[in-house]
Amino acid sequence: MMIWGIHVHVGVEDRDKVLPIIAALTGYLPHLQALAASSPFWAGERTGYASNRALVFQQLPTAGLPWPLHTWDEFEAYLDDMVRTGVMADATEVRWDIRPAPRWGTIEVRACDGLSTLPELASVAALVQVLVEHFSRMIDEGRTPPTMPPWFHRENKWRAARYGLDARVIAHADGTQRGVREHIADLVEELAPIAEDLRCEREFTGIRSILTGGAGYARQLSVADAAGGDLRAVVQHLIREFRLGPASSVG
Repeated sequence: MMIWGIHVHVGVEDRDKVLPIIAALTGYLPHLQALAASSPFWAGERTGYASNRALVFQQLPTAGLPWPLHTWDEFEAYLDDMVRTGVMADATEVRWDIRPAPRWGTIEVRACDGLSTLPELASVAALVQVLVEHFSRMIDEGRTPPTMPPWFHRENKWRAARYGLDARVIAHADGTQRGVREHIADLVEELAPIAEDLRCEREFTGIRSILTGGAGYARQLSVADAAGGDLRAVVQHLIREFRLGPASSVG
């Protein structure tokens, strides 16, 4: 598949924490997907999606949202079934949007498009790290991290892929909905102390710059419009961004 994404690994010290953290973090994959969305074009055509990559990749039978597993034993039973039936060779072929990575002892988030600037990449990685630590601390305190029904996750993934930071997502198991941009802004405020503890506050607060300046998909669409739909201008814009940062996208 001609697609590119960003994978963020965060170490977890106890495997019994992994599936509960994944269950909670799945509720925030649309937020990460919206921040990183940067694939509005496919085969030279404007798709109408902020992240067309997200929908292309989930066509693989072992890709997409994770199965709602609750314990490490359930995850190992899933792997045994897949290996025994020849679907996959080992755990590295689990291609979920978020998955355990036993080889590294990490949770791996795979929901994000490829980001064209290093500051944005660092900010999204910091948000993943802070969220994992947030839920890990909840477990340490004897609290249960929040979860939502899988049908809400499926709907939210589509909304984030379609509308990016303009999406309105289901934010709670009771069906409460919020604008994803507003919800992310509140997260940055709420979780700032954890970012400070992890010494990634500078990168973490960079999320605000994405919220105000727009994600990569919006800049690409703006450049395409200014160039009369000529996607060669978008390619040159992405090269400038990679070298110089988002401010270089003007012109």
